[in-house]
Parts: sequence; C-alpha cells; structure tokens
Amino acid sequence: MADGEKIIKINIEEQMKSAYIDYSMSVIVSRALPDVRDGLKPVHRRILFGMGELGIYSNRSYKKSARIVGEVLGKYHPHGDSSVYFAMVRMAQHWSMRYRLVDGQGNFGSVDGDSPAAMRYTEARLQKLAEEALADLDKNTVDFAPNFDESLKEPTVLPAKFPNLLVNGASGIAVGMATNMPPHNLTDTIDAINAYIDNPDVEVDELIDLIKAPDFPTGGIIYGYSGVREAYETGRGRIVMRGKSEIEVTPNGREKLIITEIPYLVNKAELIIKIADLVNEKKIDGIANVNDESDRKGMRIVVDIKRDDMASVVLNKLYKYTQLQSTFSVNNIALVKGRPRMLNLRDLIRYFVEHRHEVVVRRTQYELDQAEKKAHILRGLIIAIDNLDAVISLIRASKTPEEAREGLMTNFDLDEIQARAILDMRLQKLTGLERDKLHEEYDELMKQIEHLKNILANEPVRMQIIKDELLEIQSRYGDERRTEIIHSAEEFNPEDFYADDEMVITISHMGYMKRTPLTEFRTQSRGGVGSKGSTTRDEDFLEHLFIATMHNTILLFTEKGKCFWLKVYEIPEGAKASKGRAIQNLLNIEPDDNVKAFINVKNLKDEEYINNNYIILCTKKGVIKKTSLEAYSRPRQNGVNAITIRENDQLLEARLTNGNNEIMMAVRSGKAIRFPEDKVRAIGRTGAGVRGITLGGEKDELVGMVCVENESEDILVVSEHGFGKRSKIDDYRVTNRGGKGVKTLNVTPKTGSLVAIKSVSNDDDLMIITQSGVTIRLPVQDIRMTGRAAQGVKLINLREDDSIASVARVEASDTEIEVSDDTVQTDNESDNEVVE
Repeated sequence: MADGEKIIKINIEEQMKSAYIDYSMSVIVSRALPDVRDGLKPVHRRILFGMGELGIYSNRSYKKSARIVGEVLGKYHPHGDSSVYFAMVRMAQHWSMRYRLVDGQGNFGSVDGDSPAAMRYTEARLQKLAEEALADLDKNTVDFAPNFDESLKEPTVLPAKFPNLLVNGASGIAVGMATNMPPHNLTDTIDAINAYIDNPDVEVDELIDLIKAPDFPTGGIIYGYSGVREAYETGRGRIVMRGKSEIEVTPNGREKLIITEIPYLVNKAELIIKIADLVNEKKIDGIANVNDESDRKGMRIVVDIKRDDMASVVLNKLYKYTQLQSTFSVNNIALVKGRPRMLNLRDLIRYFVEHRHEVVVRRTQYELDQAEKKAHILRGLIIAIDNLDAVISLIRASKTPEEAREGLMTNFDLDEIQARAILDMRLQKLTGLERDKLHEEYDELMKQIEHLKNILANEPVRMQIIKDELLEIQSRYGDERRTEIIHSAEEFNPEDFYADDEMVITISHMGYMKRTPLTEFRTQSRGGVGSKGSTTRDEDFLEHLFIATMHNTILLFTEKGKCFWLKVYEIPEGAKASKGRAIQNLLNIEPDDNVKAFINVKNLKDEEYINNNYIILCTKKGVIKKTSLEAYSRPRQNGVNAITIRENDQLLEARLTNGNNEIMMAVRSGKAIRFPEDKVRAIGRTGAGVRGITLGGEKDELVGMVCVENESEDILVVSEHGFGKRSKIDDYRVTNRGGKGVKTLNVTPKTGSLVAIKSVSNDDDLMIITQSGVTIRLPVQDIRMTGRAAQGVKLINLREDDSIASVARVEASDTEIEVSDDTVQTDNESDNEVVE
C-alpha cells in the first residue's frame, strides 16, 4: 500500500444498492427515455445540436458521418461511436422515422434489415424539420448545462417548434421500465394541439376525434380501435397492425396476392423467409411462389396462389402465422421534469404546450432585452445629433478618447455605453438622410418594444403565437395519413348483444354454475313444499344462489381465498332443472378449491366508485378482513389472492361496503355480534385479517355476515330444520369487534343449528334451497317479527333427512303468488337437458 493510503471498510450490501441506484437513474434520465418536451433522448439531442454547431444545415453541403460522430463524441457524448452513428442513421431512415430529422446520403440500410455502410462512406446533413427543432436556440429559450468535462455548454432540451415526441414516437429500455411510443401524423397532431390550446379542459375523447390513431412510416393498417383508445386514455395499449395487400387476377384466372405495405418495424426479408418456411412445412397451403419485386418506386411482394385456392383464405393465414399482422405495445413513458411518468394523449399535448409557452416567454424576454439595449444606444445617438455642434466641439477639445467620453457623459447626461457609441459613430451618420433614418429606426424599435411587452403581459397573445407557429409548421411539412384504420369485428362490446335482464345465478356444492331468468321462479305462500329448482347428482346440492343483471361483473371468492372475475353473460344459461356447467370450465380454479362467496359489481372502471368502496371478507373461524375495491379492479385470467387463509379455516362470505356501515356476524351456536365497520382497518389483498367474533367452541363456526346499510331493515335468521324469524336490528346492541355476541336464535334439537343470517325488508322475497335441491320463494312479510331469543316459525316443510343448504334474499317481483300445494317435479319428469 502506498504512503498515505488506507483501507476503509464498508458494507458491501449498502455499496451495491447505492451503485445500482446511481446506474439505474443514469440509464433512465440520461440514456433510455425521451424528454416529454422535445421528444429526444440525450444522444439524439446531441447529434442535432452538434450538426447545428457544425453548420450542416439543409441548404449546405453534406459532411462525412464520421466527422459528425467525432464532433458529438468529442464534445458532448462520451460513449461508443457505433451508438452515436446508429442513432443518427435511424433519424435518416424513412421506414423508421415518420418525419426524418437527418438527410442521409449513401447506404443507410434498408427495410430488409441490411446494415448501413461504415460512417467513413456515408454523409449527412440536417433536414429542414430538424432546423425547426433547433430554431431560437440562440435566444436564451432553453437552459444550457456543462458537457461531460465542463469545457463546453450543451442544451438540456431543444426549443422544438413541432411536437416531435408525438409525430416521431420513441422506444427505449431503461432499468425497471421501458418506453414504446408510436409515431403520428403531423397535420392531425397539430390540429389536436390547437384544440387543446383553445380549450385546456378538452377531454381525451375529443382529442381522439382529431388525432385519430398512430400513423406509421411504413403505412399499413391499424386493425381494431380498442387498443388505440386505451393507449390514448391510459398511456398503455396494444395496437394490432396489418400489412396492406390487394388481390390481382392473371389473364389465365389465377389469383395473386400483392403486399404493398408491411407493419411498422417488420423486417421485409425475414417476412418473406417466414412465408417460404410455412409453405415448406405445409402449415400454409395454397401458395405456389413468393417473389420480392420491390424497387425504388415502392414495396411489392407477390404471392402466387395455386389454381384451386383463394387468395383471401391465404391472406388470413398469413395474418395468423406471420408478421404480416403484428402488434405495437404502446407504453407512453417519458421524462417529465426529470422523472419518468406514464402519460395519456392529453398529458403529452399539455406538456408540449407548456414547453412551447416557456420558450415563447423566454424568447420574447430575450428579444425585449436586446431591443431595449439597442433603443438605449439609439437614444444616445439622437441626443448627440440633436446637439451636434456642441458634441463636435467637446470631442475636438478633448486630448484623449477617455476625456471625450467623460465629457459626453457629464455634459449630456449619458452613460458609458451611449458615450462609446457616439465616439464610434461614423461621420456618414451626420448626413440629413441618415439622421432621419436614425429617428425612424428608433420609432420602429419603440413599437417593437411595446409589442414585446404586450406579448409578455397577455397569455392569450402568447398562445396565439404558439398556434400560428404550429400552423406554419403544418402548412410546410404536413402530409396525408399513411396508415389506414379498420375496426375489427372483435371490438363489438358483448354487452351490446345482451339486454340487462335480471338473472338467478346458482352454484352447486360440486361446482356447477348457470344463470336462469328471474321470471322463471314463482312466488309461493309460506309453508309451501317448493318446486324442483335444479337437477343434481345424488351427492350434490345447490349451495349458492344470488341475483345479478347480465352486464354485471361477478367477483367470485373461493374457500382458499382467491378472487376470480366473470361477466354474467359469460355464465351459461340453463333452465331451473338443469345442472349448469362446471366452474372449472369457466375459471382457472384449482381442482380442490370451491367458490364460497361472490360480489356483484356494475362497473370496475369507475375510479371514484372503486376508491370509495371496500370488500369485507370473513372466514368460518370468525376472521374478518377489509380491502379497498380498487385492489380488485384489474381482472386477471388466473385470479388473484384475496386473503391469506390460516390452517383449518376457509373463506365464507364477502360483502361490498362504502366504509361507513355496520357489520353483523352470526355463528352456528346461535349468537351474533354487531360492530361498526371502521373497527376493521383496511389492509392489502394478501393480508390475513383480524378476529371478528369469538366462537362458542371447537365445533362452532361462522354461518354468515350482514352489512347493515339501512337500519330500517330487519335481521332474518334461518335454522337448518327450516325455522326462521325476523328481529329488529336495534335488538342487537353495538359492541366492539371480537366479542362473543348475543343470542339471535334459541337453538334446540327441533330447530337445529343456525345456518343463515340475512338483512331483509317487507318488500323482499326469500329464496330457500335444501340439500336435495328443492327451492321455495316466499315473501319476507309472511315471516312474523319475534324477539331475539325466540325459535321462530316454520318456513318450509322439509322431507325426512333433508335440511336447509342455502338462503338468499331477492327483490320482490310482480310474479303472481301461487297456492302452496304445488307438487315437486321428479328428475324423470324434467325434460330439460343439462347445459354442459
């Protein structure tokens, strides 16, 4: 070890964290992500600035690419030369950039994936549009920062007269995030920006009407619009792109498929090789030959179709098996004030307008400062001309220029700058014509100063300047759309095909599910024997029954604590006597798991709704858990974990609440507890919950949970032998969470244990299902009100060895109440087929 050196011990874990964070931020901020204002990454910004500094403008001669790369490397971008060269090459490729920023001369690669020639062979200069990005850079419009060795200054952002990020897009992979932004048509984009300037509160839907969709440099077709709309609204979306083709018929009657445009970023040569491979592997029949007849006039891939085959059929197979149909995954992440942010269409426009507004303000202030400096000098010259004889005498009498300057400042109340300007004035300025010009110049300058001050004082004037400059850019560089938009058949909303009718959803113990129109269930008087509701196997019985409309989303919760999503119209329809379809065929549920609870939700996309409502879950062991509905607003095909279930426990029920209700929980031994919902703190999806009620013993378990939304409703409890009763909610005092509760039903051998607790009103009906599958629907008002400790009245006459399996509250309908002596159908009497 050298003298004066020492070893400092550090924690390697902390050092690794610190070093990786520094590296990550460097990649995110200084390499991979574009700035939302000018749409450029540092390397592209430095290339354009370096070319501007070299004076390689569009009206001047080309310079060797190696000269440009050396300039950028040596002054601003100390990285590999290939990274700079390939970044410049991409800005010159017409199939990569919708509006090129570099004008290349030589071999700059091809759409077939050919590499560009070495930088010593190619030449480049700026495109006219790139000059618009650099315009006003010398007028203090943007901040400059020191370069890597602090020997020079470089701009942190370009003034960017046009919305480069929107019109040219961007792509880049950072650390932990990536960006992939599509290009757009300049004309449409400027129309949308001007609409935003006219109305800053404009909605994304209105902007979409103007900007329509991405516009790719290779043309092609955008197939389907839902991904485009999602990308514009959220910043993320999946856009399906297709190549453009037409069918030609030869004189001998054979068809040819002519592909004239391919999707963005697709390699043409690889596409042709893939088609040939599919033909050789017999995956696509009907193709006789494939030729690439592309030339300087445009792309032309000719696919010869066999005599007895159809070109349209072959085309659909090409869409399916090749990159003739591909996707562009939009991920609008850009740097906003140095931080990466996901941006929707309105955000992208807003930040560009804010940037242009700042540029206009700074440019105007710079021009005002320069004009005032010039006016100040002109005022001094005018004073000198107005006192010409005295000034000449003073200068002639002075021995030195310093003495003359001091004399002018003293005698004519001038400052040093004005005095120097008088001494530097040429004699020709003393002629009558020049004196008149001086006065005219001063008057014009004062008008300009007044105009510039007016701009700085009035924001509407500044906004009009931004609009006018954009319209000028639009008139000079705008063009027609290249990419066509076709709406796909898959985009039609399935809900449009289904009336929002009420359905009875049933789930059997063995996991069979179906929906049946609510109108098929008849209302009976109390004490009836019921009608056959569903054909089940001997060991199966109906376990869940609830009401939902066709457009609702059902959140299904399993006993293992997982949550799945299902639209009601996705549930197979079946008659009352049919079994339905196994849930395993509808959802990706584990074989040993079962659906235990549900939640009916109308709209999971309403942010205000999902952020202000909660899901409360409870388990058989009396555990309760509360989570925001927002945590369940992103459906996943394989479901998500809703609660961590402890050993020997399982999920029992789920309720949707607004956070301000009361909760009632009842156990099998006949006790119930009532406590405010805010006693349960909201936690994340995977939490295990807290104790809601203390069980009465090892064999005791929770049978149900009620969310008290309306204190005018009653509490209805049902026992396993068919007894039930109504009590006032006020009969149950409010206590703290976790207690043993109070008696809610006098449990005897005659009544059997408690099986259900519901909140009801006189306008409701009750649907009761027995273990054998018999259902009965009866009005709640027929069940008399009793005290908490009573055993209740007989609700249904059960057959021997039968018991209550499930109880559901339904809203009363206009169905006619029928007599109670209906006979029960046997399985053989039902002529309904099982819905598989």
